[in-house]
Amino acid sequence: MRTHDFAAVGVGPFNLGLAALTADLPGLDGVFLEQRAEFDWHPGLMLDGVTIQVPFLADLVTMADPTSRFSFLNYLKQAGRLYPFYIRQNFYPLRAEYNAYCRWVAAQLPSIRWNTRVETVTRDGDAYLLHTSGGTIRARKLVLGIGTAPRIPAVADSGPYVHSADYLPNKARLQRLDSITIVGSGQSAAEIYRDLLDDIDRHGYHLSWITRSPRFFPMEYTKLTLEMTSPEYIRYHHGLPVGTRDRLGREQRTLYKGISGDLVDAIYDTLYARSLAGPVPTTLLTGAELAGVIWDEREQRFTLALHHADQDRSFTATTQGLVLATGYTPRVPSFLNPVRDRIRWDEQGRFDVAVDYSVDVTGSEVFVQNAEEHTHSLTAPDLGMGAYRNSVIIKGLTGREVYRIEDRIAFQQFGAPTADLPRALVAS
Repeated sequence: MRTHDFAAVGVGPFNLGLAALTADLPGLDGVFLEQRAEFDWHPGLMLDGVTIQVPFLADLVTMADPTSRFSFLNYLKQAGRLYPFYIRQNFYPLRAEYNAYCRWVAAQLPSIRWNTRVETVTRDGDAYLLHTSGGTIRARKLVLGIGTAPRIPAVADSGPYVHSADYLPNKARLQRLDSITIVGSGQSAAEIYRDLLDDIDRHGYHLSWITRSPRFFPMEYTKLTLEMTSPEYIRYHHGLPVGTRDRLGREQRTLYKGISGDLVDAIYDTLYARSLAGPVPTTLLTGAELAGVIWDEREQRFTLALHHADQDRSFTATTQGLVLATGYTPRVPSFLNPVRDRIRWDEQGRFDVAVDYSVDVTGSEVFVQNAEEHTHSLTAPDLGMGAYRNSVIIKGLTGREVYRIEDRIAFQQFGAPTADLPRALVAS
């Protein structure tokens, strides 16, 4: 049986970037396995006019290899869209445009095997056996990029609720209802609220947006804050105690799970314009946590139990439609069960991810993509850090630095200095 140098499971943007960056490397044999029939990035949220939240330089390859034939700019050139993109004068590609770019890259990569589901992984001598729906594959190393799963609150255990990931296929059904409630405070919640707000007069529903956050947080995108997506911050954060990392992870959510400032302003401007004709049939409520969900089959209506933390008051709300924009959660694939003893785990049963993204006991066989938020902080889901992480992983796969890995890029210093700072000069 042929033995590949590595097998990558899952083909989202991060493993697709790995496939592109390894496609032209001589002597490196990798195979990419994806259970879907084709690449399709967040199809349920492919709203018209919505952009991704990173500049075009944060494509699949450019930050590792600006000369790559798989760059976003080359895609625009080949598609005849480079000059229109230039004239548009906006660094942020449309979400549909980014998806089309990824599909263009995927179509050029014979290393990807679509319609291939990994069912279990076992160990065979010095390699892993991946038992798939299309047969068995042998590889010396693994890269896990299966992505995250929609997070559903435990209290929402019945009824035809919709997670934001499935919004578009359910949009028409939702708009036939007399009321729709969105729960959540991030970018997806804001995009869905704005999309439904645009049609509120035509369909006549009451639209509510409820979040447990104390306000509708804009995403912080200032330049010194962006330095937290840096090799220095990765090393600093990774070196902290587990409890401290988890606390920081909760505190830093608005840095990458907030709403773009432009969208917050656009929502307000839309509400202001519509209010000229009278009260807008909408409710925006902050500080209210979802404590329970009851679905009444006869009435075809949800009753939401809510609790306002600041006032310590409980109350209810009813709605026909419920959209849970409650984010995503990492997952440990069950196909790893036969080789669990070869994986490092932390006290909470999560991957114990090394700074180089390895998770196996040898530190050189199994790597993860976007499963390390608890160890690498906000850099884990950041599309802009994908090429950096892939550069590190490729070094782990090959034993050499194929693409230059930046060591220091930040002006600021994270953590206490190793020696006392020089005495400040003061006027005498």
